[in-house]
Amino acid sequence: MLRRSLALVLLVVALGFAPQAVADPHDDASWAYMRGDYATALRLLRPLADQGDASAQFNLGVMYGNGEGVPQNHAQAASWYRKAAEQGNDRAQFNLGVKYAKGEGVPQNYAQAVSWYRKAAEQGRAEAQFALGVAYEHGEGVPQNYAQAVSWYRKAAEQENAPAQFNLGVMYFYGRGVPQDYVQAHMWVNLAASRATDPELRGKRVEARDRIAAMMTREQIARAQQLAQGWKPKGR
Repeated sequence: MLRRSLALVLLVVALGFAPQAVADPHDDASWAYMRGDYATALRLLRPLADQGDASAQFNLGVMYGNGEGVPQNHAQAASWYRKAAEQGNDRAQFNLGVKYAKGEGVPQNYAQAVSWYRKAAEQGRAEAQFALGVAYEHGEGVPQNYAQAVSWYRKAAEQENAPAQFNLGVMYFYGRGVPQDYVQAHMWVNLAASRATDPELRGKRVEARDRIAAMMTREQIARAQQLAQGWKPKGR
């Protein structure tokens, strides 16, 4: 039987520096950042951030969080994320949620984490939708609710978020928040495995998929594989 350990989620990772497409100080800062010239990136970003530019505020948060060009300072990172998040920047909202979940630069507070995840998730940010699903699955910051967990995992999974696809498959395997369905479980875990670039992670997901397959008939496995092959992200 598939062990409960397979339902453990991946650690939520904050989003990184957001490059800009338009040739302006943001663009120059992005190029400097990608070259590793953090001093120039900071010099260009700070005036914009001080003037209230949400994208610059987010990127300053990333640099303080990573200690790039400045001493690592999670409190400063959280402060800049908050400024951007309060303007509706979904990346900053998600990263601020991560800070609250980890207790980095702010007191650990799962309810606050969920509040910021939700703001980003409602704007369609897949990482936040996944994180919100985790919160509902484990009852962190919200009452445990498997149906809500499935709903948020599905939104992220439909955007090709592999951790959400894996967790959604596990929910189908155990019948948590959805009727137990090995075909759906196999399909979602298989999709997650196909998107893993790290060999060790891919191996673990393949192992999970094969454990599900051991519970299925040949016809069910064939159907699950057919569904995985024909699957497309929502909207495509």
